[in-house]
Amino acid sequence: MCGIAGVIYAERDRPVNPSVLQAMSDQIAHRGPDSEGFLIEPGIGLAHRRLSIIDIAGGQQPLGNETGSVQTVFNGEIYNFQNLRRELLALGHRFQTQSDTEILVHLYEEIGERLVDRLRGMFAFALWDKTRRRLLLARDRIGIKPLYIYRDTEKLIFGSEIKAILAHPDVSREIDPEALEGFLALGIVSGARSIFHKIEKLQPAHILSVTTDQLWCSPQRYWQLTMEPDERPSVGEWCEEIRAKIIETTRMHLTADVPVGAFLSGGVDSSLIVAVASDQTRGKLQTFSLGFEDEQFSELAYAKEIANRFNTDHTESIVTSDSVSLLDELTHYYDEPFADPSAIPSYLVSRLASQHVKVVLSGDGGDEAFGGYDRYAHDLIESRIRKQIPRWLRQSILAPVSRVWPKSDWLPRPLRARTLLTNLSLDPGPAYANTLMLFRQPFRRRLIESSLRDQLQGHNPCALIEQYVRHTTTGDILGGMISADTSILLPDAFLVKVDRASMAHGLEVRPPLVDHELMELAARIPSKWKIHKSRTKWILKQAFKETLPVNIRDRPKRGFEIPIDDWLRGPLRPMFEAAVLEPNARVRELVDQAVIKKLYQAHLSKKQRLGNVLWSLLILAKWSNRYLGPTSVVPA
Repeated sequence: MCGIAGVIYAERDRPVNPSVLQAMSDQIAHRGPDSEGFLIEPGIGLAHRRLSIIDIAGGQQPLGNETGSVQTVFNGEIYNFQNLRRELLALGHRFQTQSDTEILVHLYEEIGERLVDRLRGMFAFALWDKTRRRLLLARDRIGIKPLYIYRDTEKLIFGSEIKAILAHPDVSREIDPEALEGFLALGIVSGARSIFHKIEKLQPAHILSVTTDQLWCSPQRYWQLTMEPDERPSVGEWCEEIRAKIIETTRMHLTADVPVGAFLSGGVDSSLIVAVASDQTRGKLQTFSLGFEDEQFSELAYAKEIANRFNTDHTESIVTSDSVSLLDELTHYYDEPFADPSAIPSYLVSRLASQHVKVVLSGDGGDEAFGGYDRYAHDLIESRIRKQIPRWLRQSILAPVSRVWPKSDWLPRPLRARTLLTNLSLDPGPAYANTLMLFRQPFRRRLIESSLRDQLQGHNPCALIEQYVRHTTTGDILGGMISADTSILLPDAFLVKVDRASMAHGLEVRPPLVDHELMELAARIPSKWKIHKSRTKWILKQAFKETLPVNIRDRPKRGFEIPIDDWLRGPLRPMFEAAVLEPNARVRELVDQAVIKKLYQAHLSKKQRLGNVLWSLLILAKWSNRYLGPTSVVPA
């Protein structure tokens, strides 16, 4: 795991300023604390920060082919590199190192841009072909590793994190109002956008090939996860396939020249990975858990049970309300406003693990692959009810009633009539988007500062979610929700959270359940076996029913939550009022403070439960204090 950055100029002989490239590298030093390397030639500069995992002595980057005509900087791991290496050796290629990185340059010599089709792993890389004056940028299929891009008429700049791009003196910090609305809608900046107007993400499963003569080529998709359920295998046959593939992918993810540990939350997915990894690890597997003082949020007891069952070397720690002092650090590492409160425990458990190992396995991706979220079961019930109600009745009666129905956030979701009525009045795509939203319309637009609001016009921040649900080939509602989550929430929320939290501490996190071959297998499993009789992740639990204790398999799912509601009425209150409500707070340039004050008072009086909503505004305020400059906002 590493960090990469670089620049290519349209003017092929334009010199690259070494001090600028050094500044870009310095901004991502935490991603690769072991060493750094540079390639500086007329018109091109590449920078690399290394976290040494495979071929510790010989894997320095940039790394080239035999002649040096092809050079690469790489972030990630290629798990099938040994097989690819043997193929390339048989074709006459000569290797200088034992690292997985060197596979890229030789495979590119053989098949060009299609090398990504052969890679199994997590990756973001830049490859410079000196002969063709071509720069190839690529990102893994699911989006585990990040890559950002800035372009203007003179140059293209890229980096593993936005802060590396912002280190270039020519890059502005203008804000994208549509990205801001997207953050208020979902708590993340999703899709190809970033919060900065001229900086974009290279999307998962995309490559971008540019030359000095053509910097504005469009990214090209090279892979797409398609939900294609296969009704032929029996439940027993599916279970056998699932077990075999998870054992295989976990074994591949354990490949390293340093010790590998595992996160252990006590939930199904992390417990499963620990169980499988323990069986394939020489000696004791090191596991790491985080709990809370408030036992209703803590899963330490379940984590301990799994650690004891599989005889791991277990380490744990407790999160207290004092951890909110980390918000300024988190703002630095995340670059964009990121509203998931579980970023704090993710950051802390990464810090804990980094004191013992360089690599850990995680259980990320299991819910998306196998249908593990409670909202899936809820929305399936709503879908069945929706089919029984004529469209005209849903639109003419349920829609207007839902708009005037009082909010009841304090109730469990199945009892919130307003959410239910709204979702029943909508088609499946907009209904699922409504389920996911933090701030809904028309309130969301009223919250945005007026000059920015005027620029939004017909923008729909949830259009991609609606599209993925709507375009599921089989008309399968669960398949549509999983498709949307895999394409949007997994790469832009959950994997971003883990990447930034872990790399802040020079820790590599590997998620075996996000292996693309496993995801393809899961995409073929019929939805009726993923959620069976309203029981989530049923087929995965069946596949490992002999491995995991029944109380781990069957207990209700709990996320990596923190007690935000109570903290905002207590220890977080002074911070919130100073950062968000002070008259000179920078966030006033983005949102309407008067509207926020009404929300805050409703939360303090316990008339509404708005912890996650207010937390997102606190995060936005903290981000504004760090990143808003004198010319940050896009002019109308």
